[in-house]
Amino acid sequence: MVSDKRFEKIILDAQRNEITEHIVYKNLAQLIKGHKNKEVLKRISNDEMKHYEFWKRYTNKEVKPSKIKFLKYFLISIIFGITFGMKIMEKSEEKAKTIYDNLSKFLPDVKSIVEDEDEHEKELMNLIDEERLRYVSSMVLGLNDALVELTGALAGFTLALQNTRIIAMTGLITGIAASLSMATSEYLSIKSEGNAKNPFKAALYTSIAYIITVLFLIFPYLIFTNAYICISLTIINAIVIIFIFTFYISVVKEFHFKKRFIEMMVISLTIAGLTFLIGFLIREFFNLELD
Repeated sequence: MVSDKRFEKIILDAQRNEITEHIVYKNLAQLIKGHKNKEVLKRISNDEMKHYEFWKRYTNKEVKPSKIKFLKYFLISIIFGITFGMKIMEKSEEKAKTIYDNLSKFLPDVKSIVEDEDEHEKELMNLIDEERLRYVSSMVLGLNDALVELTGALAGFTLALQNTRIIAMTGLITGIAASLSMATSEYLSIKSEGNAKNPFKAALYTSIAYIITVLFLIFPYLIFTNAYICISLTIINAIVIIFIFTFYISVVKEFHFKKRFIEMMVISLTIAGLTFLIGFLIREFFNLELD
């Protein structure tokens, strides 16, 4: 048993994290569909219990799981997908590795055991087969195109048309037409490649991502009457969408978040600026004045 109160608290916290994650994976295994994924989650859950028992050897105490963390990770996994939830939990464990390194100076077997078990856990995570991740490229296609095309189109419509209701209607029609076009292109592309993806599902994911993005972007035009306030809010909405989706992809695919976020934001805002200028030139050239 650990006598130093500081170390005991650290290990008790580690115990609590392990039993909490054990309960999270156990409950997810009961809810998730698919035998393979159930078995993987059960194995990870069992590993977390072994981690818990490992720390218990030093404290000789039983620790209850954190209800707040359980609800947090469980709901994240249900809403955003198991892979995302698992990766978020994994990131929280990364913060604990510094503490484990310090503990290993006093408890030599800590570091090697924790590293071995973490590696095994990562291998198990890679076995999870989640449908939405198989079609993430289709979602990226729909979202990126909607952001670039519609943000730019709305910027142009704002100067050319001025009337927010007309802009919203025009943007919605443009967005729906473009989403159907993108879905058709994705369907034909996946079908011609002949890979494991379902062409219909790929088209559906592309279309849904596109339409959801369109609705977020035109939303300000349905509430406010000042076109310039609307385009400002639309650009803010676009940045928020880029931030959320880029963060999601960077977690589940382990991409570099900052680089991709800046790249997508610069592209979208540049296109919006250019089409805003085009809208201004068209308005001046045709001397348009719409109320």
